[in-house]
Amino acid sequence: MGIKPSYIKSMGVALMEQHGKSFNNNFDDNKKVVSEITTIESKSIRNRVAGFITRKVNTNNRRR
Repeated sequence: MGIKPSYIKSMGVALMEQHGKSFNNNFDDNKKVVSEITTIESKSIRNRVAGFITRKVNTNNRRR
């Protein structure tokens, strides 16, 4: 889909560092977790952060 803006990456990395065990490889689950632990009001920003986290979780699982 293209290059992610740095604010999406920084939010995703910070959330994974603080709440890493809460995320899994399911986008819908991660979307719910992001909305519960943050105050992001924009649905599109929330979805982009959740998508970034989902992709990172899936990439890390493949490398193991």
